[in-house]
Amino acid sequence: MKKVLKILLILLAVVLAAAVIYVAYVMLSYNRIPDGQELTPRNPLEAEQTVQIEKEYAITTQNIGFGAYTADYTFFMDGGVESWAASPESVTTCVNDAADTVAALNPDFVLFQEVDFDSTRSYHINEQALLREKYAAMAEVDAVNYHSAFLMYPFSQPHGSSNSSLVTFSSVGITGAVRRSLPISTGFSKFLDLDRCYTVSRVPTENGRELVLYNVHLSAYGGSDEIRAAQMNMLFGDMLGEYRQGNYVVCGGDFNHDFTGNSTQVLNGGEMTDFGWAQPFPIEMLPEGLTRCDNYTGGVTQPTCRNCDIPYVEGNFTIIVDGFIVSDNVTVNYLENVQTGFRYSDHNPVLMRFVLNGD
Repeated sequence: MKKVLKILLILLAVVLAAAVIYVAYVMLSYNRIPDGQELTPRNPLEAEQTVQIEKEYAITTQNIGFGAYTADYTFFMDGGVESWAASPESVTTCVNDAADTVAALNPDFVLFQEVDFDSTRSYHINEQALLREKYAAMAEVDAVNYHSAFLMYPFSQPHGSSNSSLVTFSSVGITGAVRRSLPISTGFSKFLDLDRCYTVSRVPTENGRELVLYNVHLSAYGGSDEIRAAQMNMLFGDMLGEYRQGNYVVCGGDFNHDFTGNSTQVLNGGEMTDFGWAQPFPIEMLPEGLTRCDNYTGGVTQPTCRNCDIPYVEGNFTIIVDGFIVSDNVTVNYLENVQTGFRYSDHNPVLMRFVLNGD
């Protein structure tokens, strides 16, 4: 018995030592990308030089879900099972389907979120490169949104290390871009919240001003009410500053909030479902001069996201978390949450057509 007990104690000591080493590794490898990082746009020679005033343009936003979310995919952090995409081939197919679906909408500007590169969960496939092939004629800006150390959970298939980015494409040359680091949790939950940012891309207009494109992916996991408010205040303050300088502002992306404030009820039979991350969009925080775009063409309210605790079938919980915010010198002519059946992502694209107003 003493020998057995000794062996068990040794094994316990080894497990505890491994756990301590792993926690130390996670904590020591954690780092945030500094705020205000300058980004280098890729501008093809054939890109337009300026955005025209009073001309209609189209923009889409699409979270591609790191190429994992086929309709039957469930995610462990949403109460599901899977932690990786099904296969490298599935990742490539999903990313290409996302790119083709968005391209078919004939956008002049495209905002993509959750674009992986060198991530365990997506088999280290460079999804930026896949998108770049589809939009080779457009200017491009990309930035790391979040990156993480190797996550050992779930034990059956550890999620691994992640590198996820925001990618912006423009039919008009981008003259400058910057990555803005958003406020995140400062306690232990920061290891779940990871890094978060939005990108700001500057496109010249014919009247000497700028169209300023914001690509955003706000926190879902690990964020508190205070963090959510701080992220919104920073984003809105930045956008309002650009508008007050006379620029045109269009912000799109995944806000990780109930974007209309009531889509959980409207889309789910009047029931309010609380998944924690699906908090109502804080419309009271939006300053004068900025407008949330929720006036859908034809009055049709359709989802942009599903919860991934179970495989998707029609009638499952859905919500609107993706959309656009514009400054008051931008007129929206058309707005649609495009339905895809969630076949390649847990998000649907949003299409908006708009014009920049003249003086």
